[in-house]
Amino acid sequence: MSALPRSEKTGKAGKAERPSGRFRRMIDRLSSSQEDLESEELQEDAQASGCTRISDCDDRQIVKVTGTLRTVTLRPRAGVPALEAELFDGTAPLDVVWLGRRSIVGIEPGRRLIASGRIAMSHGRRMLFNPTYELRPLGKE
Repeated sequence: MSALPRSEKTGKAGKAERPSGRFRRMIDRLSSSQEDLESEELQEDAQASGCTRISDCDDRQIVKVTGTLRTVTLRPRAGVPALEAELFDGTAPLDVVWLGRRSIVGIEPGRRLIASGRIAMSHGRRMLFNPTYELRPLGKE
């Protein structure tokens, strides 16, 4: 037994030690919201596939990102059809826009994909116009 009360035990960095192991992970997962769990899974997927996190993308940077499409809408731009989708990787949203397209087979909410292109900033939002993309298999969702 330790002479210090449980709340005063600290680790190397001066932080309170947290129990680790399977039990701790199970408790963390049970106490997390579904949205937090999905964000964590998306971040792990982005890291495993070697993609850049959307939150780390800067204006005019060429990137390869991955995530899940949250919304897909048809929104004309200057009289030209444009298919817009919001890609989310667990860190930040990214608007993906295909100019001149009304629909693309496989581009639908809930679908995972990898997109590559040059980031543009518009009204404080990250955008990717006419990206090269790869749809992720449905079985992995």
